[in-house]
Amino acid sequence: MGAFLKYMTRFKKIKLIRNKLNNNKPTIGTWIQMPNSSAAEILGDSGYDWIAVDLEHGSIGVEQLPDIFRAIELGGTLPIARLARGHFKDCKQALDSGAGGVIIPMIKNADKLEELIDCCCWPPAGRRGVGFSRANLFGKHFDAYVEEAQSPLFIGQIEHISAVENLKEIIHVEGLDAILVGPYDLSSSMGITGQFNHKDFHNVMDQIISICTEHNFPCGSHILEPKSDILKLHIKKGYRFIAFGTDAVFLYNSSINPLRQTPYDGEK
Repeated sequence: MGAFLKYMTRFKKIKLIRNKLNNNKPTIGTWIQMPNSSAAEILGDSGYDWIAVDLEHGSIGVEQLPDIFRAIELGGTLPIARLARGHFKDCKQALDSGAGGVIIPMIKNADKLEELIDCCCWPPAGRRGVGFSRANLFGKHFDAYVEEAQSPLFIGQIEHISAVENLKEIIHVEGLDAILVGPYDLSSSMGITGQFNHKDFHNVMDQIISICTEHNFPCGSHILEPKSDILKLHIKKGYRFIAFGTDAVFLYNSSINPLRQTPYDGEK
């Protein structure tokens, strides 16, 4: 019975996060890009609701996911996977490895999102292949996993201006829990890569949060500079699914030598 309860905590965390989103409350997570289970264990014990393991821009391979997911879960945090691309195989491998949900990159329209959600769910909710995997402890908890396998957490990334144009249709896709803006790709699609102070970028971000607010749908963002005042501002603006920092950003922000000198410091 004890093992069963321990296994069930992953789905319980999914439901707790989903409950926050459905009740217009913020859920705060962070981001992992480096393939190190010790770093994952530290972050997993840092009080976040979830941690996204980045399979798109990070250097983490599918074979490393089980150990990283285990490390995250030791601290009571839900591991989710940011997929490398919207592909049936990527969905299945991440979820079979034990992800509690997926962040699907570069969603541009509702049809593609519906297809990918279908790929992530076991029947009858979807058409993801059914079998023994690490997610159900290779069959030991197969029956208990059935419900989770039909409703993992789904986050769609808004990373292209065409997605903004189709946003009203996207957020009404059944099964989608929240959207997450990808600011770099979004700005790039607008021809202003990384120019987050550009008026056009501000206008698009205002449009996104306005549509989500109007339709009472959770909107997310990624705060790369992990400062509490920025986090509070995002929550005040209405963002509800918020990624706070990354493993690498936390590391280099804390590791800079406060007494460092340039090679020519003090020289004329």
